[in-house]
Amino acid sequence: MIIRLAKHLGPPGRRALLAALAGLFPRARFKAVSGGLAVSGLPAEKAADAAPRMENLPGAAEVVFSREELCPLACRKDRPLAGTPLDFRAKPVFIAGPCAVEDLDSYLASAVALKAAGAHALRAALFKPRSSPYAFQGIGWPGLKIIARAAKITGLPLVTEATDTRQVARLAKVCAVLQIGARNMRNYELLKEAGASGRAVLLKRAMNATLRDWLLSAEYLLKHGTKNLILCERGDSRPAGLDLKMLREAKKLTGLPVLADPSHISGDRLAAAALAKAALRAGADGLLIEASSYPLAARVDGRQTLTIEAFRNLTGK
Repeated sequence: MIIRLAKHLGPPGRRALLAALAGLFPRARFKAVSGGLAVSGLPAEKAADAAPRMENLPGAAEVVFSREELCPLACRKDRPLAGTPLDFRAKPVFIAGPCAVEDLDSYLASAVALKAAGAHALRAALFKPRSSPYAFQGIGWPGLKIIARAAKITGLPLVTEATDTRQVARLAKVCAVLQIGARNMRNYELLKEAGASGRAVLLKRAMNATLRDWLLSAEYLLKHGTKNLILCERGDSRPAGLDLKMLREAKKLTGLPVLADPSHISGDRLAAAALAKAALRAGADGLLIEASSYPLAARVDGRQTLTIEAFRNLTGK
């Protein structure tokens, strides 16, 4: 971390600042560098709390962290890609299913067809956060038996979104991967609960969030117990599309598997298929994609849901 100094701070002011810093943080070391003071000797869990106190001292302008200092767990490079329940050594990994579980027959038909078409896991959304309170919110807990049956029939792990801390424990009993959606990337209480669930977690990047924001949310999950973490690039509205540069940066910086979700940002099944191919060419470890046997009958996001045949074209099965 670097303490940037106030403009026109002279030698007396610098000496006073160093004395104040030494008094507050006796175990830290301060070294003059261009434009400020480099700080060492503070562990990550203490540095975040120390920064506001440093910035409050006369002569200090701001404290700047590197990503590795802010997110030491997320920025580990020495982690294996293999993990349960998905093995990312055999890339790409495809997680597919309708946007939301709607009924038993259509979901089971889609699950069986998607497995045959190359899916490695099933999207199994029971709860759907929506902008309008009048829009379809998912079928909720009655769908738990439906997705459990689909998992038993297909042998595929389930990936489901938790939208509330009160859902986590019950969903974790059935689902192999808990998804944190883009709207909840900054829901820190939900991140803590999901981190402590004992399940793998898939973390989507919030729309227009920076890489720093994304990694800090990942840090919450890892700090609170997540052993198998999957990142997912969801895309931005301005400009509309997937941020494939950030996807590559996240892979390089974290060593974590990074998927792409081409469905939501496209709003169209043809565009989603094109974005999916672009993401795989850019190095995505796989896709989280909407696909089903009945996209034209879907209550939500049917327009961007791939047919089974279109999904098969992606997987090459």
